[in-house]
Amino acid sequence: MRDRHDVTSADDAVLLRGVVRGDRAAFDELYRRHATWITLRLRRRARDEDLVAEALQDTFLTVWRSAGSYAGRGEVAGWLWTIAGSRLIDAVRRRSRRVESVGEPEEGVLTAPSAEDEVMAPLYDARLASALKGLAPELREVLQATVLDGLTSKEAAVLLGIPEGTVKTRARRARGSLREAMS
Repeated sequence: MRDRHDVTSADDAVLLRGVVRGDRAAFDELYRRHATWITLRLRRRARDEDLVAEALQDTFLTVWRSAGSYAGRGEVAGWLWTIAGSRLIDAVRRRSRRVESVGEPEEGVLTAPSAEDEVMAPLYDARLASALKGLAPELREVLQATVLDGLTSKEAAVLLGIPEGTVKTRARRARGSLREAMS
């Protein structure tokens, strides 16, 4: 993958195989394609730009070091988002431990709710929160992608690595379960 045209026309799985071989151009192209949308999704979960930047950097560092762990199932974008979500959680935990060890939290760190929490807080009462927690994880992840992240069924399918029909079915089941729990 030495020719820039070869890299830009390659699909993500081909690029990832290049990264496994240490191809920097393939890595750069993968970053160019995915960093923007990953950053936007991370910002929906955390308002702290430093936290988002840390999670993004850790995500692509993990990709560089562990590209061979991609099993080839589902879309590369879904695999990348799984890594990014995990790295964001790791960054929040690291920051939480630092804050606890120092004493007083830094301004805006863990004391301020995320943008997602601020938007959703007035909508959730104790019953709804309990109903959401009672959903099966696969139903919750579909709701997360389609409702909270605002993805279409097709986008959620790509992200989650499942067929679009499965996304629709799980969303319908989740809504039914919530409706039943709330009545």
